[in-house]
Amino acid sequence: MPPPRERQHLRTLGSLIFGSRWLQVPLYLGLIVAQCVYVVLFVKELWHLVSHATTFSEQAIMLIVLALIDVVMISNLLIMVIVGGYETFVSRLDLKGHPDQPEWLSHVNASVLKIKLAMAIIGISSIHLLKTFIEAGNLGMAGAKFTEAGVMWQTIIHCTFILSAMGIAYVDYLGTLATRAHMAVAAEQEELPKSRKT
Repeated sequence: MPPPRERQHLRTLGSLIFGSRWLQVPLYLGLIVAQCVYVVLFVKELWHLVSHATTFSEQAIMLIVLALIDVVMISNLLIMVIVGGYETFVSRLDLKGHPDQPEWLSHVNASVLKIKLAMAIIGISSIHLLKTFIEAGNLGMAGAKFTEAGVMWQTIIHCTFILSAMGIAYVDYLGTLATRAHMAVAAEQEELPKSRKT
């Protein structure tokens, strides 16, 4: 057992390391500023849509609406990172009983947050891929945004996101199974002394 003075130094060092989590607060505040930028971008795109609603073609309107959905989904991703990350890695938000508390926040941890983020990224990638497919009719024409190779690579990247999310979910599932097995063994070991006494 270390002497009292060394124990005091270890406690101080531990408190310093644990307190370093507050260094993440400026990062989350920065993400809130980024969220404000996305609100401005959303209003700008929405105004563009409303002011040209009678002159745009159906395809152009669909692309702008998809861009609006894209902004909303990225904004949702930001909220998940800000709220979930702060709750998981910095400090409890103490929202118990609050009528607007997100349902997922009550059981959020690092692995749940990773899966939710992966699903959000897949959703965002799906919107981008859908926009690409809508514009795919212009392939080969002058001024086209995408080439056939570009569409192919975007599809491959989207499939990679899906496989990555499935891998994360599977690893989390294996971790849950291992935790349950460990808890079952611990419960059995607690029961053995009791059964011997009886």
